[in-house]
Amino acid sequence: MTIKAIIFDAYGTLYDVQSVARATEDAFPGRGEYITQVWRLKQLEYTWLRSVMGRYQDFRAVTRESLQYTLGTLGVEVDPAVFDGIVDAYNTLSPYPEAEQALAALSRYRLAILSNGSPDMLDALVRNSGFDSYLEAVISIDANRAYKPDPRAYELVQERLGVLPEEVLFVSSNGFDVAGAKSFGFKVARIERVSPDALRRELAGGAPIGPATMFRALRMQTEALGYVPDVVVGSLLELPGLIETLGW
Repeated sequence: MTIKAIIFDAYGTLYDVQSVARATEDAFPGRGEYITQVWRLKQLEYTWLRSVMGRYQDFRAVTRESLQYTLGTLGVEVDPAVFDGIVDAYNTLSPYPEAEQALAALSRYRLAILSNGSPDMLDALVRNSGFDSYLEAVISIDANRAYKPDPRAYELVQERLGVLPEEVLFVSSNGFDVAGAKSFGFKVARIERVSPDALRRELAGGAPIGPATMFRALRMQTEALGYVPDVVVGSLLELPGLIETLGW
């Protein structure tokens, strides 16, 4: 069936979550990398824990809780205004360099974001990047109070856009999201920002494994759950030609 809509994950796919490192390093010199990586790992973990426990809080609350946890592991105190400033870094994440060009090249399709982000966070992020001019919809899972990869999150695409799962190409760089979207019935393109070979080279040699490498191993690889993407590309810019070649 022909693709009618291309749905993008936001965090890690269109926007670089690693760009919060500017704020974490400014606030805690020498500890920014550790805070950046553990914060993101716990942020995702807390979405899953809250979904499983049936104790939903929106993504801003989860983002604050996971940052509080991370700082707690260091035993550091932070001024509330500084804490809020670090959290607000999620409103100004840097887009990946090719993201805008890719959105423009795909403009003949219906384009949207489906994200764990809360509506206010996504609204600020999309406006600050200027991507609102390319997107038909910015869909927050908040409407169904269930985080990806819960099927209720992906159901929102059909509810908002009126397209069937088989008419959707879902684009994500996050392994858990790829598995969830494929299990739901979407066609899925995975953006492979760190290849398995690159990760193996990084892990080789016996050097100490830092938090950034651990993050790339845990969150930037394909999950071994049996739900694999239809296509894997290294850049968003590969999508227009690939879709045409595959006849989607």
